[in-house]
Amino acid sequence: MQKYYKYLNCANISKYFLVDCIFFRTFARFFVQNRKLETRNVKLETFTYNSGLRLVHRESESDVAYVGIAVRAGTRDEEPRLNGLAHYVEHCVFKGCTTTRGKKRTARQIINNIEGIGGEINAFTTKEETTFYAATPIEHFRQTLDLIADMVLRPTFPKHETDKELGVILDEIESYEDSPSELIYDDFEALLFRGNSLAQPILGKRKTLKTISSKPDYAANWVKQHFTPDRMVVFSQGKIPFAKVQKMVEKLNIQPKANVSVSSRLGLEESQGENTQVFHRHTHQVHVMLGGKAYPLGHKDQLGAYFLNNILGGGSLNSRLNLRLREQKGLVYTIESQYVPLSDTGYWNVYFACEPQHKDECIALVKDELQKLRNVCLTDAQHMLALKQLRGQMAISAENQENSVLAMAKQMMYYGCAPSWQESYAKIAQFTPTDLQRIAREIFDEKSLFTLIYE
Repeated sequence: MQKYYKYLNCANISKYFLVDCIFFRTFARFFVQNRKLETRNVKLETFTYNSGLRLVHRESESDVAYVGIAVRAGTRDEEPRLNGLAHYVEHCVFKGCTTTRGKKRTARQIINNIEGIGGEINAFTTKEETTFYAATPIEHFRQTLDLIADMVLRPTFPKHETDKELGVILDEIESYEDSPSELIYDDFEALLFRGNSLAQPILGKRKTLKTISSKPDYAANWVKQHFTPDRMVVFSQGKIPFAKVQKMVEKLNIQPKANVSVSSRLGLEESQGENTQVFHRHTHQVHVMLGGKAYPLGHKDQLGAYFLNNILGGGSLNSRLNLRLREQKGLVYTIESQYVPLSDTGYWNVYFACEPQHKDECIALVKDELQKLRNVCLTDAQHMLALKQLRGQMAISAENQENSVLAMAKQMMYYGCAPSWQESYAKIAQFTPTDLQRIAREIFDEKSLFTLIYE
C-alpha cells in the first residue's frame, strides 16, 4: 500500500464509515438547489450546477480542510472482460495529468504537490463509486482542489507509468489473496450476486488486468464515459466560505463531454444455484461467512436494518454475537456483522474465524442468535439501551472528520442532501421493538441464508 493511496474493499468499507449507511429519502424531499443546514454551529450548504455537477460544503473552524470528488461509477459498471478497470483507473490517474492550461503534471509532481505541503491524498474504489480526496492545510485548499480536478478530468495514463502500476496492482491482489479474512468478503459477494456484475472483485483478475493495460484507450474511455458531471459530487470541509468554494468549483468548468455514449447499469437477477459453498484454502483456521439479501439505499427500513445490525454484531464488544461466541463460549477471537445498502439492493453478513473442530457449533450459535431476533421482541429496556449505545457511537464517529466528510459526499450523491448524525439518529429512534422484529423476520430468514466456508 502506497502512502498516498487508501484502497478499501467495498465489502469492508462500512467498517470505516459508521455513519456511511445513514441515507434516507425523507431528507431528499426537502432538497432544493441551494440549501443551507445549520446544526450546532456547523453550516452545511449544497449547490447543483447547470451541468448536473453537485457541490456540498461544510464550513468548520478547523485549519485542516478536506476536499475531493466522488464519482458514481464502480466495479459493477465494468464489462466482465474488463473487470478491474475502475480500480485500475483509480490507481493510474495518479500517474500523470494535465492542467486546464495544458501543462503536464508528472506522477512525482502530483505526489509532491500534496505531500510537500504536509497534506495527504487518497482514493478508493467500491462496487458503485470511485472517490478521490485529500486533507490539506486550509491555505492550500485551492491548490488541492485544482490538483484533484486535473487528475479526475484530465488524466494522461502514460504507458511507462501505467505498466509499472500494473505490477503494483497484481502485487495488491496477491497480498489480498493471502488474507482470508479480507478475501472472504469478495467471495461472499460472488456467491450472493452470482450472474451480476456486483459479483466481480474490485481489484479485478490477472487476465482482465493484462487486457486493460495492453490498451491505454480502455482507461481513457472509462473516464470519458463515466467521469461526467451528472455523476460527480465535489465535496469539501474547512474554514472557508461556501460562496468562495462555489466560485472555485465553477472555474473548474466541468462540462458534459460531447458524443460520448454512457452505458446503463445492469439490473439484478435472482441468483441461481446452491446457497452454500466450501473452498479448501488450507488455512489454519476455518473462516465462515453467513448472510443474505437486504434493503437498498432509501428503503423505508434501511435505518432499522442498520440499528438491528448494530445489536447483532456491529463492532461493539457487547454485541449479541460477541457476547455469545467470544465472551461466553471462548470460541472465536473476532466475530462481526455488517449491513451494506447499495443503490438497488443490499446485503448483510456475519463473519468469524475459529478452530476447525468448533465450526459447526459456531454456525449453530450464530443461527440461534438470528432466530432469537426473529422470534423474540426486544424489551423496552433492551431497546432503550441499544439506542443509547448507538447514539454514543454515532456521536463519536462524527468526530472523525475524514469519515464524516466521506459519508457526506455519498449522501449528497444519492439523495442531494447530507443530514447530520442527530437527524439520522432521530429517525432511527422511531423504530420500535416490533419494527425491529419484523425487519429481522424479513432479512434474517434462514431459508434465504447464504453460507461460505474456507477450510
